[in-house]
Amino acid sequence: MNFNEVNKLIKEVEESMKKITSFNKNEELLVGVDLGTAYIVLVVLDQKKKPIACEMEFAQVIRDGLVVDYMGALTIVKRLKEKLEKRLGVFLEKAAIAIPPHTEKANTKTHKYVVEGAGMEVVNILDEPTAANSVLQIDNGVIVDIGGGTTGLAIFKDKEVIYTADEPTGGTHLTLVLAGNYKITFEEAEKIKTDKKRQSEILPIVTPVIQKVSSIIYRHIKDYSVDHIYLVGGTSSLQGVEKIIEKEVHVPTEKPYNPFLVTPLGIAMNCYLRE
Repeated sequence: MNFNEVNKLIKEVEESMKKITSFNKNEELLVGVDLGTAYIVLVVLDQKKKPIACEMEFAQVIRDGLVVDYMGALTIVKRLKEKLEKRLGVFLEKAAIAIPPHTEKANTKTHKYVVEGAGMEVVNILDEPTAANSVLQIDNGVIVDIGGGTTGLAIFKDKEVIYTADEPTGGTHLTLVLAGNYKITFEEAEKIKTDKKRQSEILPIVTPVIQKVSSIIYRHIKDYSVDHIYLVGGTSSLQGVEKIIEKEVHVPTEKPYNPFLVTPLGIAMNCYLRE
């Protein structure tokens, strides 16, 4: 797969964190809300799905895809929404959200209530790997979303999802391993994990967790004809993670530029505006 167009789009989302892209203020905007284990991200697109603005904040209000601090999640989403509205000079009224595969209906409602409580109508709910494929546009293969709390995957055949799975292993586990290794707090370990200058240093320490993720992937795809793995999610940003997974699973594995932003962008792309 040629990631050139995908990478270009993701870079536009990055740039929109600092600078707003010009847009028609009379046009209703598309909003994607990603309630992640480590970060909550809001991405805003115009109706041609061009990135306009993005805001994000570190949060620990979601665990294994479940909202464990409703008021905390609500407060952050409301704060990010207000920041975007101030930057854009318009009100954001509708949004799409995504959940890990196989999330129970009751937990889906909680995600919806958070966004609605922040003042936006939820017009679409989809699973995270499917949201990611709105960006990647793969026909065949498996998209693996390694988030903060869970690893979710979706197998695609002829552009259709034929299998999904989700298990509780992700970036939080890497952070806990680092905290134990360096004998520091979780917050300090999180900073080390996201420090690009220390990526080669920490990779050997967290390799056992990545191997666990690899075993999850292998167990779910071994009975299917999968010839390529595409990584998204914040944990996939770790330098060298794709090489470890490819070695363990024996399937070619790659990732786009800044895989962390793929799913939030894909969620926004699925904000369907009803008349």
